[in-house]
Amino acid sequence: MTGSGLSTTRLARVHDVMARHVEHGAVPGLVTLVSRRGEAHVDAIGTHEVGGSSPMRRDTIFRISSMTKPVTAVAAMILVEECLLRLDDPVDQFLPELAELRVLHSIDAAVDDTVPARRPITVRDLLTFRLGTGGLFAPPGTYPIQAALDALDLGGGPPQPALPPAPDEWMRRMGSVPLMYQPGEKWLYHTGSEMLGVLIARAAGQPFGEFLRERIFQPLGMVDTGFVVPEGQLDRLPTQYIHDPQTGDLAVFDPPDGQWSRSPAFPSGAAGLVSTADDFLAFGQMLLDLGRHGQQRILSRPSVRAMITDQLTADQRAGSEQYLGNRGWGFGMSVVTRRDGVAETPGQFGWDGGLGTGWTSDPAEEEMVVILLTQTAWTSPHPPNVLLDLRTSAYQAIDD
Repeated sequence: MTGSGLSTTRLARVHDVMARHVEHGAVPGLVTLVSRRGEAHVDAIGTHEVGGSSPMRRDTIFRISSMTKPVTAVAAMILVEECLLRLDDPVDQFLPELAELRVLHSIDAAVDDTVPARRPITVRDLLTFRLGTGGLFAPPGTYPIQAALDALDLGGGPPQPALPPAPDEWMRRMGSVPLMYQPGEKWLYHTGSEMLGVLIARAAGQPFGEFLRERIFQPLGMVDTGFVVPEGQLDRLPTQYIHDPQTGDLAVFDPPDGQWSRSPAFPSGAAGLVSTADDFLAFGQMLLDLGRHGQQRILSRPSVRAMITDQLTADQRAGSEQYLGNRGWGFGMSVVTRRDGVAETPGQFGWDGGLGTGWTSDPAEEEMVVILLTQTAWTSPHPPNVLLDLRTSAYQAIDD
């Protein structure tokens, strides 16, 4: 048994389970990290590309997509602690595009069938995804509002840094369409983090990426995390794959010299970052340690506790049960609310990235951080077997 209470024999099982996923072609390669009580075990398996010869490495850089959301939430809470933002203040002080909003009469109403918003959108609404707009768990074309958002390039889909307009124009477009629900009424995925990125930049008076670098990445030693991969490091960025919807085969979505090799048009607070296993361990461990990293404090303990507390009522999460499962939502991340299996404990928090990544931190019992990084996009909102198997095998290694 290791000093952290993990079985060395059972840790070897983690490798064997993950290697099978690579051998069977589920992913070309992956990096796993299992850390308990400060002792990290990292494993790199497979290659950077299908049939390639570049091996996965501990320092391989991945597009972490929606694992960006909790980073953005931490950035917002830094400004809350400095009283540059307040949780229950309207955001239209900094985002005037969201003043005097209209709301759809009903979700299936025509875009011009609206009523006034009952109250402004607040910072808390953005953090908890209760702002009244976001991703709908419905096929494209189900509701008129979906077509209106698509026409403005505000619809869903995999992150593409070069596609959205610049932040000011993005906000102008968002302000031109009605909300789907009244502020505070319903949990809707994704868009709150996009708006938070613009809000943070305006409130801090500096570019969003610069703020993240100065206030989070540099203090945590996250040297490979950002919105762009420098030219000299592109050999560490694997080819990104998605599944062809017709054949199910892996198809190239983004090559190493693709969209993440240059500065984005829109620095996405929801899905834009790249990172490494060790970089994100520093972030996940900081939250596990309630805001502290070594001798530095990124956030106060009360702020982190608020972030990792479920903020949703039953009415707000209604309709999202299939997506959230046994999780609630804190500030920018999910929170497990009941024990459903081996690898889930109440209070465990984290989030996954649709381009093939996942992270959890477990403060309740096990003091663990578990990270999976792959270059293959998930095919549904539900975690794929490779992620489920990592979490199960990481927890079965506990031997104390």
